[in-house]
Amino acid sequence: MKPKKILITGGSGFLGSHLCRHLLKEGHEVFCIDNLFTGRKDNIEDLTGNERFTFILHDIVQPIDIEADEIYHLACPASPPHYQLDPVKTLTTNFIGSLNLLELAKKYNSKILFASTSEVYGDPLIHPQKESYNGNVNSIGPRACYDEGKRCAESLFFEYYRQHHLNIRVIRIFNTYGPGMALNDGRVVSNFILQALKGKDLTVYGDGSQTRSFCFVDDLISGMASMMNTKKDFTGPVNLGNPAEVTVLELANKIIDLIGSSSKITFLPIPKDDPSRRKPDISLAKEQLDWMPAVTLDEGLKKTIEYFIKYGKSET
Repeated sequence: MKPKKILITGGSGFLGSHLCRHLLKEGHEVFCIDNLFTGRKDNIEDLTGNERFTFILHDIVQPIDIEADEIYHLACPASPPHYQLDPVKTLTTNFIGSLNLLELAKKYNSKILFASTSEVYGDPLIHPQKESYNGNVNSIGPRACYDEGKRCAESLFFEYYRQHHLNIRVIRIFNTYGPGMALNDGRVVSNFILQALKGKDLTVYGDGSQTRSFCFVDDLISGMASMMNTKKDFTGPVNLGNPAEVTVLELANKIIDLIGSSSKITFLPIPKDDPSRRKPDISLAKEQLDWMPAVTLDEGLKKTIEYFIKYGKSET
């Protein structure tokens, strides 16, 4: 494979840092762009000595001019506590940031991939979720800055595809977890693991019957790279996630058992617009990318727990 010059926005985040390592191992030159709002320099500390790796502190709401063969656009806070901290910033990152990157791709004829989300489906009325489903999203609710921000960015990508014939790829990422997650991520896997390690009660919202589907990070990165590298005229959107569905309560008990924790479970009111069910239909990814996840939930959780044991002891 001929080495490429690749730009990754959000490159010091959880997914971005894993993607940086993956692409460097393949021999490419990687430019990691991040404003460090949720990304961390610690995530890429091991890469700074690599002559094919460059970190650029930059907010993509401001234009940037770097010639690249490929652009992976991952920049955006992804957990509710983070994207709700500054909702206007979340929206502008998704729209203005995407606009700046699409203009950059247009200038240099770069292939560009957008990391969208399963949240574009909102609280779905069909199950499992197929790419043809248009979603059930509250456009003025507390999650709208992220959900509608991603939906608007998808629209922008496809207008550049239609109007400017840009070479785009759009993926919809379902819940992803694994080593390298921020300890204060605020999402269910990290919350439960930290609580169980400390012997604290695990906080389950609602009655815990809501479902999620969790994809291990290595599988997600594999799917993302496959989407970028597919030779077909395939823009997506395509779901990337693990279709193994589990209730939140089952996940809580599984993590308690894997850790051997004395933690109990506490039930709290469910947040507004929290999806009741989430499971990807990955038929399209299997057909077009020959991709499907390989890591089971138990395998992935054990690796994630090991990471949290090593790095999470000092967390409050």
